[in-house]
Amino acid sequence: MRIVFNYRMFREPALLAVFVLATAACSSGIAPRTRDGHPVIRIVAAENVWGDIAAQVGGDRVEVTSLIRDPSSDPHEYEATPRDAAAVSRADVVIKNGMGYDRFVDALLGTGGRKHRSVVSAATFKRGDNPHLWYDLSVVDSVASAISDALTAHDPGDKHLFADNRDRFIASLRSALSVRDEITKKFRGAAVAYTERVPEYLLDQAGLEIASPSGFARAIEDGVEPSARDQQAMRDLFSQHRVRTLLYNPQATSRVTDAVRAEANGAGIPIVAMTETLPADLTYQAWMREQLRALLAALGR
Repeated sequence: MRIVFNYRMFREPALLAVFVLATAACSSGIAPRTRDGHPVIRIVAAENVWGDIAAQVGGDRVEVTSLIRDPSSDPHEYEATPRDAAAVSRADVVIKNGMGYDRFVDALLGTGGRKHRSVVSAATFKRGDNPHLWYDLSVVDSVASAISDALTAHDPGDKHLFADNRDRFIASLRSALSVRDEITKKFRGAAVAYTERVPEYLLDQAGLEIASPSGFARAIEDGVEPSARDQQAMRDLFSQHRVRTLLYNPQATSRVTDAVRAEANGAGIPIVAMTETLPADLTYQAWMREQLRALLAALGR
């Protein structure tokens, strides 16, 4: 059995009943323990971005399951399964992005679960209407602290361990921040374009000017075709060399985004991939650092 939860399309409450039955059938199991006998805190993260951060904060005291983790597919079209429902049901801590990005998690949370389960929502710390919150490093700091607090609530004896891990994680973001600061120093005010708002927070905080029409990016994000006017405005940015680079989301492509990429490439505009899902071989901070380095190199061409 496979039930589809599409964050744009899901509207059918009756499907919850199916997931309740699936959860009841799949959620049995004995909680694992660490080598020194500590009970392991079970974490379910809707996105592997937050799952990676939770694993760094929790260390060997946690077991993390990330639901959206395929960097080659569109996370907006994620399909939740009964296995996901079972994982959420037995989780001690659930981490979600919020802002409608992972609405299927709210549906799964509604099927029941552990009595003292904690829920961390990145949207609690949002500062805009863009749901791609992991590109706002100040939000990431706050989420890491909220994860530490949630873990401490389940394991007070390891409060200092979680706090130390959180501090170590936040300190490790300096390598990405230093690249962002270099972009600001060298290219403040430089114009860039994107196909989606995925890296918007990062670009704003780096002092770059986003020149692409807002209607174009929002249409792509909503899964509809941008207006002819917005498509022409995007083409003009490249043909008239009014932007230094194009930020492209390879996880959410269409005929229109492919055409935009081809236009930029044909005009000699550098293209930088900015994705929504953490690659399997990188930590969050390494991922941010590498993407910022690619942006810095593109701006300098």
